[in-house]
Amino acid sequence: MIAGHPAREIADAVAEVLAHPDVLPARLTSCPWWRQSLAHGAPGIALLHIERAAAGLAPWRHAHDWLAYATQAPLTTGFDSHLFYGAPAVAHALACANELLPDSYTEALDRLDRVIADDARRRVGCALAALDAGHLPSLSEFDLIRGLAGIGSYLLRRTPDGDATRAVLEYLVRLTEPTQDGEETLPGWWALSGPDGQESARFRGGHANSGLAHGIGGPFSLLALAARRGTLVDGHLDAIARICDWLDRWRTDTPSGPMWPYWINRTQLRAGRRDVSVQRPSWCYGTAGLARAQQLAALATEDTGRRNMAERALIQALTDPAQRSATTDPTLCHGYAGLAHIATRVAADASPDNAETLHALIPDLLDSAHQTSAHTAALVDETGNSPALLEGAAGVALGVLAASGTGLPRSGWDTCLLAA
Repeated sequence: MIAGHPAREIADAVAEVLAHPDVLPARLTSCPWWRQSLAHGAPGIALLHIERAAAGLAPWRHAHDWLAYATQAPLTTGFDSHLFYGAPAVAHALACANELLPDSYTEALDRLDRVIADDARRRVGCALAALDAGHLPSLSEFDLIRGLAGIGSYLLRRTPDGDATRAVLEYLVRLTEPTQDGEETLPGWWALSGPDGQESARFRGGHANSGLAHGIGGPFSLLALAARRGTLVDGHLDAIARICDWLDRWRTDTPSGPMWPYWINRTQLRAGRRDVSVQRPSWCYGTAGLARAQQLAALATEDTGRRNMAERALIQALTDPAQRSATTDPTLCHGYAGLAHIATRVAADASPDNAETLHALIPDLLDSAHQTSAHTAALVDETGNSPALLEGAAGVALGVLAASGTGLPRSGWDTCLLAA
C-alpha cells in the first residue's frame, strides 16, 4: 500500500462532490430505482462515505445523510430484490455502518434480516424445485449480482450459522453437481441463455459462465469464504473441488500466465477446447476475480499449490502488456480501481514473495486509475457521468482507498464483491 499516492485525491474529490444526495441531478434522483440500487445508486455512494468515516478520513454525517436518503421509503423485497437492488442492497450499506457503529442501525437491520432470510428460503425452494424437475438454472438464480450467491454473501456476514445461510449454501452445493442433457454431461450451473440472460444464436444450447459477477465464480467464492469461517454444509468441500476441476480443465497456460475463458458454449464443450485470446483481467470477468476466488478456495482447503498458482496468475496478468492494454477505464467493475483493490486483497493473504511482488505492482495500478479518472471531476452534470459503485466514481474512489494506504476495508464494504 502506498501512503499519500495521488490516487487518494480521487477518493477525496469524489466524496466532496457527493457529500449529500441533494447535489445530484434530477436525471438520477427522479428514477424510482436509484434510491435502492447498490450497483448504480445511493447505497453504493453511501459505502464510500462509510468507509472514509471508518478510516478516520471524514465525519460520519455524510454517511448518515446517504443512509437516511436510501431508507426514506419502502424497499423492494421478494423475487425482484437481490444484493444489488432493494432491501438486501440497502441492508448491505447499513451493515457496513453498523460494523463501526453497532448501536445506530440495529433495529432496522434486524427487520431487514428477517425479510431477507425469508426471501432467501423461498428463492432456494423454487430453485431446488426447478433442479428437481430437470430444469437448468438461469444465471439470475445463482449469480452474485442478481442471485443466491449475492444474497448468501449478505447472510454469511450477518448470520453465518443461520438456517437461511445454510439453505443457500446447500443449494449452491447442489448446483455444482453434473447434470445430463441427452448424452451430454453438463456442469450443474449450465444456463440455456447467453451471458446477458437472453437466448441467442451464438449461445444456442446455452453456456457455462465462469465470471465472478455473473457465473460460477460467485458461488465458488461464497463457498470458499463460508468454509474459511467454519460454516460448512454436506458436500461443501466436494463442491469446491468440482469447481476447481472445471477451472483446471478450461485453463489455458500462455506465456503471459494462465487464463480462464469468460464462458464456454455448447460447441466449445463438444470440442473440448477453447482458445483464449487476450482478455481484460477484471474483477467481474477474468483473471483478477478468478484469481482471488481460487486463492480463497486454496486457503479454505489448505491447497498451497493452487494458492501459489492463483497469486502468480494475478501477478502475470498485471505485468503482461497485452492484458493490461485491454483495461482502459478506472472503474471498480472492470477497470484499474478494481485491479488495485483485488491486488491489495490478494497480497494480504499471499505468500511473502508473492505479496512483495503484488505490493510493488500496486503503485502502477493506482497511477493508471488516476490517469484515467478525469471524468470523475464532472459528476454532477447532465452529461451522463456516473457517480455509482460498479461503473462510476464512487467505485473508483473506494477501489483506490485501501491500495493507497488506508488499510484493508474496516467496514467490510467489499463483501458485496465476494472479495472478503
